[in-house]
Amino acid sequence: MIPRYQTILFIVLVVASVVMGVALWQLRDRAHQRLLSAEDSAPTQAPEVAPAELATIMVASDGDGSLLPQEQSLPLPRDPGAKARALLGKLLDLYAAPDAAHPVPGGASSIAQVFLLPAQNLEGRGSNGRMNPAGQGSPSNEPEATGDQVAVVNLSGAFVAGHPSGIETETLTVMSICATLNANLPRVTQVRFLVDGQPRATLAGHADLTRTYLATEAVTKP
Repeated sequence: MIPRYQTILFIVLVVASVVMGVALWQLRDRAHQRLLSAEDSAPTQAPEVAPAELATIMVASDGDGSLLPQEQSLPLPRDPGAKARALLGKLLDLYAAPDAAHPVPGGASSIAQVFLLPAQNLEGRGSNGRMNPAGQGSPSNEPEATGDQVAVVNLSGAFVAGHPSGIETETLTVMSICATLNANLPRVTQVRFLVDGQPRATLAGHADLTRTYLATEAVTKP
């Protein structure tokens, strides 16, 4: 005959098992309902993708020191500053490719930001960090609808540190950036450079980054 205390213990264990089973089933049901609710509230439309546009990338060649136009179909943002950054990102991606005619490491991530300013507003601006890579406290990327513009190209410090040194190779990089901007954004007539949001004397020891470049001078004439 089973002792009474064992019978009581068995009954307690059975009751506890039933209670735990019910609790687990309820937790599972609630988790399933939350999952279904999350799926129902998730967006059903894919994020909008920028339409592809035909762009002209002015690619440098170390062989003859020329800038050659290269047609590219690219998804370009409508915002002018973001568009300028995408164009220059493509240019630097071409330079970072293994078979590049003008090999420069870094790629698109080397362009931290591009600011577009009315040309007459550039004079008198300080270099106190107002034009910074994060875009906080920076001038708008949507300047006035008419008139010439200055593109302020903010390069990353890593790109500058890894750029090959030499007057010709540095000049070709600078000129191809200027020419690419002017070929796709004709209102951009001048280009200035920053590195990590700050002025810098040269690109890699030679090309002057303190001056204002005339973008039209860099465009290869037919």
